[in-house]
Amino acid sequence: MAGHTGYDSEAFRVAYDRVLAKWPAGREALTVATPFGDTRVHACGPRDAPPLLLLPGGGAATSASWYAQAGKLARVRRVLAVDLPGAPGLSVPAGDRHPRTVADLTLWLDALLDGLGAASADLGGHSYGGWIALHYALRAPARTRRLFLLDPTQCFAGFKAAYLLRALPMLLRPTPRRVRAFLEWESGGGAPDPDWLALQEAAAGFPSARPVTGPRPAPDALRALEARVLLVVAANSRTHASREVADRARALLPHVETAVLPDVSHHGLPQSAPDDLAGRLTAFLSGP
Repeated sequence: MAGHTGYDSEAFRVAYDRVLAKWPAGREALTVATPFGDTRVHACGPRDAPPLLLLPGGGAATSASWYAQAGKLARVRRVLAVDLPGAPGLSVPAGDRHPRTVADLTLWLDALLDGLGAASADLGGHSYGGWIALHYALRAPARTRRLFLLDPTQCFAGFKAAYLLRALPMLLRPTPRRVRAFLEWESGGGAPDPDWLALQEAAAGFPSARPVTGPRPAPDALRALEARVLLVVAANSRTHASREVADRARALLPHVETAVLPDVSHHGLPQSAPDDLAGRLTAFLSGP
């Protein structure tokens, strides 16, 4: 685990709880044991509704970041949003054991679904969480019903060089100032939610594990995916070429719907997305 000096765990928890307070009433906090430690899950919606597992983006996105969508999604699903192991949040690692490969992530998600009593689930992921969700759908098709991906990274197109160059100082030595400057640049001057932005700043220096990375899924594997997929890309994303992401997904996935959301950036999803996003997601989950 690699951290940086200056991290304040109490300030992080205060910022985390402030964002979590935006979730709908009736939210439950669950802890699920896995081979990689205890995973924190925030749940809402009827306990007998079909489960929907939500995976956040990388960094300090955390489960709390789904607050703008959780209430509406909970009308049709049992929403289960997780903190990634080894990343900022309230999941507690098992010593220095954390996922290091895609196979490890699959093992983690299998154990998570088992612990939640779910034989299968719908999956939703944003950014890096979309990459994890897509890989899991390819490796565990029997446990994956429907899949929605919000501006997923490294699934259908690579990162823009300008994005990586802009992110590099923050990645090498994260500080609150660098985190804020990067996110304000990526949002193109749009105002991120101040509480969400404060959480990103408070996570600078969190003792995180190196995230699992790897190549994009193989084209042949994507062509064989039987699950229905909804891909939503952010028109103003500076992370990758949004239209290229949508075009490549349509060319490879046999059962995919795509949508390009105007006036939203990559990091603006899902918490500051247009109002119709939740309606689009619930319609997809409830469809034939």
